[in-house]
Amino acid sequence: MARILILGIGNTIMSDEAAGVRALEVFDEVHGGTDDITCIDGGTLSFTLAGAIGESDRLVVFDAAQFHSGAGTVRQLEGAEMDAFVRSGKLSVHEVGLADLFDMSRLSGDLPERRVLVGIEPETLGWGMELSPKVAAAIPRAVELAKETLDRWQAELS
Repeated sequence: MARILILGIGNTIMSDEAAGVRALEVFDEVHGGTDDITCIDGGTLSFTLAGAIGESDRLVVFDAAQFHSGAGTVRQLEGAEMDAFVRSGKLSVHEVGLADLFDMSRLSGDLPERRVLVGIEPETLGWGMELSPKVAAAIPRAVELAKETLDRWQAELS
């Protein structure tokens, strides 16, 4: 059985910066609770997440991401495309931490072969506990994309 890590990252007191954490919460509520899926609120990232990433076979990361496509846009970047995006600095303030975590996992040979970023374009990143309406409306689509990806990965391995 594949070990799947669902990681939501973001700052929950900075409005749409919390999109990744909020998507994780919905994913966990709808699809979590199975032995093979671990859901972790990664907050604004920490090197302590390297162990969880390295122990996983598959990784889904939910995060706010600047695609320059309009607030609420949901995009999925997989594998090398995800890696390039993370390294490009197009994520919010924690992209260096995610790039560093991936580099640590890569150096130790533990980077999950199958990994995807499900990004949600933020509208506002100011102080606030609530998502903007466009970003809140995008959360179900982000969760659906993640589940579709997990289902596709499973089908490819069958």
